[in-house]
Amino acid sequence: MAKCSAISWGQLFYVFAVLCKKTLSLDHVPMLLWSTHSSLQGLAMTLHEGHIISRDELYVLLKHTALCPESRNFVLFLQDTLSMEDFTRYTDFSGNESLFHNVQELLKISSSSLVLPAVDCHAVSHFSSHLQKTLNWNLVNVDSPDILQLSGNVSRPNLFEINLPPIRRIDEFPTQKKLMENDEIIGRFIRSLQQQGIPFLAIYTARQPSQVPVRHDVMWHSQRQLMSVERQEIDSYPPLNVTNGTDITCILFYATNFSLTVNTTVHMNLANSTFLFHNVTTTSSVCSDTNATLSLKYTDLENGKIGIKTLEIRFLMTNKFYTGSTQKWFTLDFVHILQDDKEPAIFNVSTISGPAKYSFHCPLVGTDSHYDVTLIPANDKAKNWKVDISDFQIQAFNIENNLFSYASDCTSFFTPGIWMGLVTSLILLLILTYGIHMIMNLTTNSRFDDPKGPALSVPQTE
Repeated sequence: MAKCSAISWGQLFYVFAVLCKKTLSLDHVPMLLWSTHSSLQGLAMTLHEGHIISRDELYVLLKHTALCPESRNFVLFLQDTLSMEDFTRYTDFSGNESLFHNVQELLKISSSSLVLPAVDCHAVSHFSSHLQKTLNWNLVNVDSPDILQLSGNVSRPNLFEINLPPIRRIDEFPTQKKLMENDEIIGRFIRSLQQQGIPFLAIYTARQPSQVPVRHDVMWHSQRQLMSVERQEIDSYPPLNVTNGTDITCILFYATNFSLTVNTTVHMNLANSTFLFHNVTTTSSVCSDTNATLSLKYTDLENGKIGIKTLEIRFLMTNKFYTGSTQKWFTLDFVHILQDDKEPAIFNVSTISGPAKYSFHCPLVGTDSHYDVTLIPANDKAKNWKVDISDFQIQAFNIENNLFSYASDCTSFFTPGIWMGLVTSLILLLILTYGIHMIMNLTTNSRFDDPKGPALSVPQTE
């Protein structure tokens, strides 16, 4: 009996060890591929959704691609950690500029592309050695992605392995900044290859999966609250702090989406440049007790791709004392947009005001008429611009401890939903009151017919 028990425990331990090994081997990373030729077309049809591609399956999948005559150069961008959650979390979630802008653009414009959501980490770690040993490829380790000329063995296919800078996932904003820097490295290197006319197949992947932080407390909220909490966590930026050359904060500005469109064709999203990377100059801002001007000046937008050298946005505010309320109130009167120091586009602001000791907040501010606060064009230049600002908040007076004061919100307490609920409740209450009134006024007959007696005669005069 003891012998059978020992055998059973040994078998269970063996099965448990095998399961653990299988589970540990399921660590997977995404792999993004794009090429200057069409060798990747049709490969997506052979994949099954939810399947983790093993090392052998990856080699079989890319075998005919590696043997293709056009595939003389593989470019492997190797990051330390990466997961599909990085793309879903940081890719254009609320209109903000994507942290993977170059990678997305390259996948879109390439002759063929392929996205493998789950590839076994062991396949990635042995990928370079496999090409060297099995297919006799020449491995070239590239230390600087900014080099202009690449040196490789022209007699053999080349694998350029680029180890991207590691990402320390301690805080949200350094992680976003590092991902964007790696995306810029990929973009610069690929543009260098394209300028030299070198055909290639590029691969973007990582050695290990990343751990993207997720807030577990959102599981206790409803679906609508869940979306709200996740959006708040992803889109949160530190407010822009303007000191005007001193150590004292005089203007605070915040938004989750800050985008402009000129002539319906050129689109600029300034949220990351303004709040995350601070690629904005505020030295022209003005602060005083009666007037304030927030000046946001941008240079070399989109690396000069959109043809705008300089762009300056000004928010002009005044602070006045009103005897009726016995306190000071501030108003945002105008918004100016200056492109390349030309004639400014001037907008009148409909309703942005509040007590001077408060900040002002509004969910939607822009040129569309259905927004909570509308920017009204005041000259012909302004008609060419479209402005969209989400979760707008600003304060230019009475700032304490570098923090926003209590916000005066543009949305009134009685929202359309509240009004609809009140009107519906009132109608139902009137119907109920009328029904109760009708029931209480029901009357019964004063006399009844006796079947055993003479028939009851009711004169018509009664």
